[in-house]
Amino acid sequence: MTAWTPADIGDQSGRTFVVTGANSGIGLEASRDLVRAGARVVLAVRDTEKGARAAAEIGDGARGTTDVRKLDLADLASVRAFVADLDGPVDVLVNNAGLMAIPERRTVDGFEMQVGTNFLGHFALTGLLLDVLTDRVVTLSSAAHRIGSIDLSDLNWRRRRYQRWLAYGQSKLADLMFAYELEHRFVAAGSPLRSMAAHPGYSATNLQSRTESVQDAVMGVFNKVVAQGPAMGAQPTLYAATVPDLPGGTYVGPSGFQEISGPPVPVGSTVASHDRETQAALWDLAVELTGVTPRIRSGARS
Repeated sequence: MTAWTPADIGDQSGRTFVVTGANSGIGLEASRDLVRAGARVVLAVRDTEKGARAAAEIGDGARGTTDVRKLDLADLASVRAFVADLDGPVDVLVNNAGLMAIPERRTVDGFEMQVGTNFLGHFALTGLLLDVLTDRVVTLSSAAHRIGSIDLSDLNWRRRRYQRWLAYGQSKLADLMFAYELEHRFVAAGSPLRSMAAHPGYSATNLQSRTESVQDAVMGVFNKVVAQGPAMGAQPTLYAATVPDLPGGTYVGPSGFQEISGPPVPVGSTVASHDRETQAALWDLAVELTGVTPRIRSGARS
């Protein structure tokens, strides 16, 4: 079979995508290809000036349109305000924004910054948007989910000694488990919606320059030697977001060695990521922490 590329994206005219963290890296490249295919893409960004520059860059020769909206996933009030201001139905939500291996910090609501931004902010956003979603949710995970473990008693690293990479791994495992649990709940409700997950492999983006440590320099070297570019890194996201007959619960990543790079294909994940009991418990904990209870409507599931 011929490898999938963004040229295989069908006409997206009349469809609306919300992409978090769309002003740079994988989010920017995914948004660019979606707009090329005719979509309206809401660039959900923390810095609207950067978002406006990204929109201007995307707009050159594009068939679709962009709409820049402020969203700070590290502030649940911002998440609620974003949803309240959003107009019309949303076909696809792409939970893309994230932080990686940063020093210990807290969100506005007191969550550890990585799990708060990567997982809890997206959990709240998804739950609040369910009533207007028409097609699917795509949540970005990472190969680093393999080093993660979910500590339900201390998700926010208040009692444990903070370890930046393990915190990142926990947040990305939480993202993947959330995507799987959301699909289980869609199926149980007979919902027409689908939940997908994706990971970009090793892609050179600004994530690798924000650890505020010597690791930035080390990863800068790997970016030049090993990593693929953000356009290739965006392909698993685009595949998960646009392939019409993709089954719910699919996890998409690069097809190359160790899933580092290559065209997108469905891939596997750890045994831990499929633990149904922990998935459900993590969902319940997220409801408690965010105050958002996702309401999944029933309907004819195709």
